[in-house]
Amino acid sequence: MNSATVKTLGFKAGERNIFFHLLTACNLSCVHCYINPKQHGANMVSRQEMVDWLKLFAEPDKKSNIIFLGGEPTMHPDLALGIKTARQLGYQSITVDSNGFLFNDLLEKIKADEAVISFSLDGPEPEVNDPIRGRDVFRVCTENLQKTVKKGFDVSVIYTVSRMNIDHLDKMPELLTNLGVKRFFIQVIGFRGKSASARDKLQVTPDEWLTKIPPVAARAAEMGIKVIFPKVFLDEEEVFQCAGQVAENYFIFPNGRVYQCPLCEDYPVNAWRVEDGVLIKNEGLTEDRFFTLNIAEGCVMNKLLQPGNIVYDDKGRPRHRISCCLLKQEITANR
Repeated sequence: MNSATVKTLGFKAGERNIFFHLLTACNLSCVHCYINPKQHGANMVSRQEMVDWLKLFAEPDKKSNIIFLGGEPTMHPDLALGIKTARQLGYQSITVDSNGFLFNDLLEKIKADEAVISFSLDGPEPEVNDPIRGRDVFRVCTENLQKTVKKGFDVSVIYTVSRMNIDHLDKMPELLTNLGVKRFFIQVIGFRGKSASARDKLQVTPDEWLTKIPPVAARAAEMGIKVIFPKVFLDEEEVFQCAGQVAENYFIFPNGRVYQCPLCEDYPVNAWRVEDGVLIKNEGLTEDRFFTLNIAEGCVMNKLLQPGNIVYDDKGRPRHRISCCLLKQEITANR
C-alpha cells in the first residue's frame, strides 16, 4: 500500500448521478442479476420517453453524470441517440454499462469522446466468469472490449464480488493490464433481484471483504489502474453519511419508478415517479423517510433490508458499521 494513495470519495452537495435503466430485457441471465421485472417493468422506454426523461433530469447549473443501464442497454435501438442527446443537454459524463455484447453496432454510431463504455466481467478466465454470466460470455466480452480500446474509447471493467469469484479476484490486475483497461470498479453483491432468493449464500463475509479486496485494489493501482470500490465498512472514527441526504442520485426504471437508494429497488417504496413526463414526489411511507434515522449499524436501509450483512459481538453491538452503499474508495498509484 506504500506506493498507492487511498481516499474516500465523500458525497458533495449538488453532486448528481442519474442511473437510467432503458429496459429490463437482457440476452444473458446472470446468477446475481439485480433487475426485478415485477418491480421495474418489462417494457423498454420509447425513443421519445428517453429524450424527454433526459431533459427532465438535466440540470444545466449542476454537474450531472448519466449512466445508461438495463438489462442490457445496447439492446435499445436508440441508445446512440440517447448518448448524443445527453451530450447536447450538458451532462458532464456519459457512461454505458454493458455486458460486452454491444448490440446495434453502437461503436459505429458514436464517437470515442462521446461516452465511456464499462464492461461487466466477473472472472479472469472463462471457467470463472461463464458459470456466473453465461456460456462463451468471457470470449465475447473481452474481444469487444479490445475492439473498443482500439477505437480509442475510454473503457472500464466492473467486477461483482461474490462467493463464486472472490478467490479469483487477485488475477484481474494482470488481465486488465493486458486488455488495456485503466479503470477498475469492484462491486459487492447485495440482496437484490436474483441474489435475494438464491439458495446458496452469495454474499462474502466482512472479514473476507476487508482482507481480500484492498490488497488486490492496491496491486492494480501499482500497475497503473485506477480502482474504485465500495467503502462498505466504516472505520471507528468515520461519520456515517447517507447519499440520499447529501447528494442527488436517481435510479430510473422503464415503468417510471425513480429511487434514491438502490437497496430499495425490490420494493414499491420509490420516493419519486415519472408520470406524463413530469417528476412527481410520492406520498406515504417511501424510502426517503428513513434516510434521517441514526442507528448504531450505520445504514438504516441495510439494517432493514439486508440484516444478514451485519455481524454483532457478544454484547449485541455491531462489529462493523455499514456505510452508505454509494460511498466509494479510490486507489491510485503514487507518481
